[in-house]
Amino acid sequence: MLDFLYVRLPEDIDKLEKLGLFTAAEAKIKWLLAKELPRDLKNRLEFELERLRRIRKDYSISEEKAIKKLKEEFPGISDEKIQNWIDSGLLDFIYIDGKRFFFNRFISNLLFLCDEDVCLKKKMRNEEKEEYRKPREALKNHVLEIITSGNEGYFSERLVRAGIKLTVNKEQLDSSDNVLRVWLPFPRVGDQQYEVKLIRAQPSNYILAPDSAPQRTIYFEVRLNEVKDEKITFLVEFEYKIKAFYRKINPGEVKSYNEESDFYQKYTSEQLPHIVFNRFMKRLTYEIIGDEENPYLKARKIYDWLTKNLTYTYVNEYSTYESIPEFVARNLRGDCGFQALLFINLARIAGIPARWQSGWYANPAMKSPSPHDWAQFYIEPYGWLYADLSFGRRWRQLDKRLWEFYFGNIDNFRTVFNIDIMSDFHPKKKYLRSDTVDNQRGEVETDSRNIYYDGFSYELYYL
Repeated sequence: MLDFLYVRLPEDIDKLEKLGLFTAAEAKIKWLLAKELPRDLKNRLEFELERLRRIRKDYSISEEKAIKKLKEEFPGISDEKIQNWIDSGLLDFIYIDGKRFFFNRFISNLLFLCDEDVCLKKKMRNEEKEEYRKPREALKNHVLEIITSGNEGYFSERLVRAGIKLTVNKEQLDSSDNVLRVWLPFPRVGDQQYEVKLIRAQPSNYILAPDSAPQRTIYFEVRLNEVKDEKITFLVEFEYKIKAFYRKINPGEVKSYNEESDFYQKYTSEQLPHIVFNRFMKRLTYEIIGDEENPYLKARKIYDWLTKNLTYTYVNEYSTYESIPEFVARNLRGDCGFQALLFINLARIAGIPARWQSGWYANPAMKSPSPHDWAQFYIEPYGWLYADLSFGRRWRQLDKRLWEFYFGNIDNFRTVFNIDIMSDFHPKKKYLRSDTVDNQRGEVETDSRNIYYDGFSYELYYL
């Protein structure tokens, strides 16, 4: 999908971007695109124009508005303290054409990164709000019940009924657009999830991807001249059953892999541009695993290192990063998907088959589901096991029993849509996706272009 990202930007464009001179960089890109270029360089530059446009949307808060927000969130905070946070790198901003613009979720990231009393007190107050406390307690009770049950394998069945609604305003479309195409995520069948049923779909004409599609979707297509309403709504409601997974692994029983098999080759390979086996990533892997040879214990060392050293923060849209695992390894921060991708990357370098799994975190104590990503790794003779890096990192601080659980095991508070990154939809999407890695919120395009996230709204909900 993005195999041209190996091409480095021309030096003057790269320099302009690093200086925050986006308009000048865009002008230089357009000037180059008017020339006859190698195909991959042309694709890289066209993508860069779109990437800069998306970065502007992620960093949309002016300095004036950011300071106002900080003073609302931290009453009585001094200008000196705000400047200190800026100087310390705790406030997430970039320069765009000579002005500071702050990340849309910069206050949340401040609370993740800042260990000063004013931040810790604010974070503690937030965490004790009922909307956060109840789901946390529900998850902890659920996991402890699994651990103490004495059961192993897939068990603790749960029935979930949920849906997603996506709305496009006609005013967001071009007058020349004729067709609107929408892909909404739909639950897969496999592993811990089964008995998936479609309850309702709107419009009633759709294409449902196969049960085992790596990134499963339900597809809708409408002709705009046949739609009278200004708001065009697409929705899917479904039910599925899902089980938790818990297994005690005996490292002494772990067997070696058949390294010649197609399965092993697939899940221990690079997946450019995100899963890369460059010198830095290899050295990091070997520093972590040392001289360990047991695949299960290698994976455990990787899990321990990541959950100890990474910090959870919100990130830009995934499509704006050239290599997500490398970003996490260099910056030691990122959200759930970023942390999962780094685990997968390091595991594969270590010779452990690993893959992506994602969808929604469907905690019954929450008002609605929320997007979430985690990883799987394969150990002979046990099969696919689980690693939820962001949950593990969180519970390492709160309750070591849950930290241990999230290496190898998984709760049933999940909806699984995807077991791979960057997979083609069914039918294929024509234009660059809004999320080039994952799909949890839906994708939209017309017959002429992709419709980015600011061109539609979506809602996740329980039935």
